[in-house]
Amino acid sequence: MVGLKEELLKSIWHAFTALDLDRSGKVLSHNLCTVLNVPHDPVALEEHFRDDDEGPVSNQGYMPYLNKFILEKVQGNFDKVEFNRMCWTLCAKKNLSKSPLLISDEDAFKVWVIFNFLSEDKYPLIIVPEEIEYLLKKITEAMGAGWQQEQFDHYKIALNTSREGLSAWELIDLIGSGQFSKGMDRQTVSMAINEVFNELILDVLKQGYMLKKGHKRKNWMERWFVLKPNIISYYVSEDLKDKKGDIILDGNCCVEALPDKDGKKCLFLIKCLDKTFEISASDKKKKQEWIQAIQSTVNLLRAGSPPPHKEARQKRKELRQKLLAEQEELERQMRELQAANENKQKELETVRK
Repeated sequence: MVGLKEELLKSIWHAFTALDLDRSGKVLSHNLCTVLNVPHDPVALEEHFRDDDEGPVSNQGYMPYLNKFILEKVQGNFDKVEFNRMCWTLCAKKNLSKSPLLISDEDAFKVWVIFNFLSEDKYPLIIVPEEIEYLLKKITEAMGAGWQQEQFDHYKIALNTSREGLSAWELIDLIGSGQFSKGMDRQTVSMAINEVFNELILDVLKQGYMLKKGHKRKNWMERWFVLKPNIISYYVSEDLKDKKGDIILDGNCCVEALPDKDGKKCLFLIKCLDKTFEISASDKKKKQEWIQAIQSTVNLLRAGSPPPHKEARQKRKELRQKLLAEQEELERQMRELQAANENKQKELETVRK
């Protein structure tokens, strides 16, 4: 699986390539330390960027410094969105298309972060046609529209004739052009991008309103629940401004359906080691969906497996690598066969003479 350092490096790469590092490397480092909660060491920084610097990948260059003094110290206790926003701020103005887009700057930012998640692990970063298709399908599904496979196939043929894939800025242009969201208003597209961002980047596996029974006063209150790979957080409303609590999930948790009682329907329990939570869903379908989603999350925790979207991304990458290796092997065999045929031809010609 792609590690935390590799994930961070993609966003930093955009900021890094957009800056004049002689002047801004130190500024970028200071900002990174702030958003990643890493202690900043200005003395080490000055010592590293000495006069004999031969560029970004030399011993005194930026990447070795970044690895040694910043990325190796990252613990994971930082705000992922804030980190990405800082890198975006440093590179967006220089790279964003000047032509008007049908999506807002905030939507463009979210597409940029999704690009970093789906792009290949080599630089300069690109997103290949299979991943473009995966993303456009998810956005189309989130908009409640039908997927136009034929339209994408035409687009893919045109793309494949010129290059391997798209840069982040070309992907933003593609989604912002409305080519694959015809007939949809801006708000619908924006909500769809946000839904895909929540799943792929913020690891939101399910969210929605349900009633929760209080532990002290035993009264029922409506809360907005957000399920992630190891936690369920609940809030006063979906704007997430007023958080009321967390249900920490681990392999010991379980979820079970309850019969209707006390005038409350569609009940279920979330049992953790130290606490049990009584929940009421709005209907039977929602109740079943939530029970299934929580149980699946607990099963993944027991197995030590990553969230479904991360595992699926890894499998798609592995399949692409396998197909590429098979293609290269086939080409090698063809070259050998051709060489053998040419040698045989030469031998025959020699015999004829």
